[in-house]
Amino acid sequence: MKICAQCEQANPDEAVYCLRCGTRFEAAPEPVAEPEVRDEEEVWRMFVGSNQTLVFSLKDGWKWDSAANYYLAQFRKFQVGATPRYTLTWHWPAFLIDPFFWFLYRKMYLYAAVYLVGPVIAFFLTGDITVGFIWRVIAGGSANYLYFWHVREHLNSLREQVGPLRPIPDSILRDAGGVQPYVFVLGILLYLFVLFAIMQEPPNQAMIQDGGGAPGDAPRVF
Repeated sequence: MKICAQCEQANPDEAVYCLRCGTRFEAAPEPVAEPEVRDEEEVWRMFVGSNQTLVFSLKDGWKWDSAANYYLAQFRKFQVGATPRYTLTWHWPAFLIDPFFWFLYRKMYLYAAVYLVGPVIAFFLTGDITVGFIWRVIAGGSANYLYFWHVREHLNSLREQVGPLRPIPDSILRDAGGVQPYVFVLGILLYLFVLFAIMQEPPNQAMIQDGGGAPGDAPRVF
């Protein structure tokens, strides 16, 4: 029942005006929508993806495990205190595989471009073939930390897009995160091309070996 503040008349709950004095009842304030709470770890797992990866540990050696399990364990090492900070971790795939392919696989396109162009420029400037190994070491020691910031910044951007009261849809998380599976095919084709190019004998070298002409002809000098 609604009790009129003017005349204390009891009125039905659905009444808009008091039945005795005609005083208008104030509309009840609409309830404020509470933001839907979603487990933060679940959001990070959805972004990283459910694919399997090869993980190495001193205790268990090499084993296949969920990529989300591996990366979330590494990310916790950077979240010490209020501000994330770098802690040395090692990422074997970024070291053993060409870093360009790993960053491309994880949709980190800017870093993929850096590791595609950087080693080439460093080699031409120094003439030292070992610079490629140095770039791999840098990638192995920084890949987990760079990926942590990649995930963090993308999730913050997605939250701004959908609004503070709505959870990020799973479809958007999977599309923005996850991996690029075509990179495996691209890498295999590239390595096969390089292997084929190495196995081919240069034409000029073949000409020098057989004298550059028919049998009995004198070798020509160019």
